[in-house]
Amino acid sequence: MHFTAKYPPFRAILFSALALVATNVVFAEEQTTPPLPETETALAALESPPPLPEGIKETGDLVFQAAMGNLTLLSLDDPIPVPETVEEIKDIEYGNADGKPLLLDLYLPKERKEPAPGLIFIHGGSWSGGKRSDYKYYAVRFPQLGYVVATISYRLVPEAIFPACVEDAKCAVRWMRANAEKYGVTPDAIAAIGGSAGGHLAMMLGYSANIPELEGRGGHNEHSSEVQAVVNLYGPVDITLPEHHDNPALLAFFGGKRFEEVPDQYRMASPYTHLTEKTPPTLIIHGTDDDIVPVNQADLLAARLDELGVEYEYLRLTGYPHALDILKEINAYCRWHIYRFLDKHLRNDRKH
Repeated sequence: MHFTAKYPPFRAILFSALALVATNVVFAEEQTTPPLPETETALAALESPPPLPEGIKETGDLVFQAAMGNLTLLSLDDPIPVPETVEEIKDIEYGNADGKPLLLDLYLPKERKEPAPGLIFIHGGSWSGGKRSDYKYYAVRFPQLGYVVATISYRLVPEAIFPACVEDAKCAVRWMRANAEKYGVTPDAIAAIGGSAGGHLAMMLGYSANIPELEGRGGHNEHSSEVQAVVNLYGPVDITLPEHHDNPALLAFFGGKRFEEVPDQYRMASPYTHLTEKTPPTLIIHGTDDDIVPVNQADLLAARLDELGVEYEYLRLTGYPHALDILKEINAYCRWHIYRFLDKHLRNDRKH
C-alpha cells in the first residue's frame, strides 16, 4: 500500500498512450464503445449500467483502449460547468479548527420542493494533498437527480495529523444536519462518499459514530455526525497490518510515529476496527490492479461486512487501477451504481 502518489501512475501512462495516438501510431482494429446517455436522468434511468470495455484484464488493456479513443481521460483541472438546474454556493465555512476556517462548496437542485438526501464528498490525496474541487465533476451531477451535495476541504498532513481530518469530516456532517432546514436536506438521510484517502474518511464517518475522541471541536456538536450510507472508492480499510508499517504516508499521518509506538492510534484510525452489526450500508468500488491501495483491503471489508450481516455491494473490477473513475466511461458506470445504491438507502421508501 503506497498512498503516496499525488497523481496515480495510471494517469501518466494514459497521457503517454494518447500522445502515441497523436503521432498516428496504429495498434489494431478499434473496439467501439457505445455512447453514454446525454443527461444524468437518462443515465440513472438505464435498466443496467453502461457497459465497460470488453477484455480488460490489467491496466495495460485500459491504456490500449484509451489510446484507441474508446476511453476518455477526465481532467480535474479543466473548468466544469454548473448546469442551469443546479445552484452552486462556494466557500461556505462549515466549521473552525483552532482558528482555521473549514470550507465546503455546496450544490443544490434549484427546484427544491421537498427535503432531499444529503451527500458529503471527500477528496483523496494521501491525507496530505488534493482539494475539494476534485469532486466537482460528481458534485454538479448528483443535484440533477435531487441530491444536495457538499464537497469539503479538511486539514491536511503535515499541518495536522490524525485525527484532525476525521474530526473535520464529522464536523461537515454536523454542519449539514444543523443547516438541513435552510438547504432542504433530509437530516436522517446523509451519505459519505470518497475516494482513496477520502474513501477512508467516508468509512470513518460511517463506522466510527459516537466516539467522542474523534468528534473534535469544529462546531455544531449538538448534532450527530452519523451517516446513513457509505460509498468507498478504493480507500484503505485496515492500516494496522504489518505490511503497511513502513508506509511513508501512514507514518506522516501519525506525525512520524510507527505502529509499535502508537498502536491504539493506528487501530482507532482503521475503519475495520469500528465495524459492527449496526454499520450503515456500504458500496465498495475497487480495481484488482490497484498498486496504491491493494484490492485485498476491499476484500477484507466485504468479508467482514458479510460476517456481520451488514448490507453491502462490492464492485470488484478486474484489471482496473487506483483512481479508476478518472476515466469518463468508468465514472459513468460508477455513478449508475451509486445512484441505485443511494436511492435504495436514502430515499423515503427505504427500510427503517
